[in-house]
Amino acid sequence: MKTPIQVPDTFHSVDEAVDAAWDVLRGNRLADRIFYGASEAANFSRIWHGLSLVQAIALRDPKRALMTSAALGIEAALVNGPIKSVFERERPIVTGRPIKLRQPKTSSFPSGHASAAVVAASFITPGMPRTGRVAVRVLAGIVSTSRIHVQIHHATDVAAGAATGWVLAKALRPVLERVFD
Repeated sequence: MKTPIQVPDTFHSVDEAVDAAWDVLRGNRLADRIFYGASEAANFSRIWHGLSLVQAIALRDPKRALMTSAALGIEAALVNGPIKSVFERERPIVTGRPIKLRQPKTSSFPSGHASAAVVAASFITPGMPRTGRVAVRVLAGIVSTSRIHVQIHHATDVAAGAATGWVLAKALRPVLERVFD
């Protein structure tokens, strides 16, 4: 078996700077509720499957939900399987959290919550009015950054997860549109 890739040392200084800046929000009741709630709601992409289902019902278009769920399933299989197994990165060390969260055992790099958020937003937002697109993208940003707030991921894990999600969404859309046509 090949030795996993270590993330570059330059990432650590970025992560430390973001973490130090983010500390001002930690312990704030409202911020904690928003970010812990978003992080928990996005476990197993529940929030994205739910939004997609509501959208499919409202539009009377079950293919939209099926396509989004298929994209999220492929994203999860790739990110939480072969992609994370290529990298070796410890998760942030935390002495205590105000709210208990599920602690993943996989590599911290890249963030699966961030990649799923970008994939979901990419599949849910087409055809929505501008306000709906903005709302879904803001929610995707909250879910992604929640992983920094709750200290389950480093900032560069989240950035890499978002970039991974963007690439996967671009690659999956034409394939899934043909499959669900």
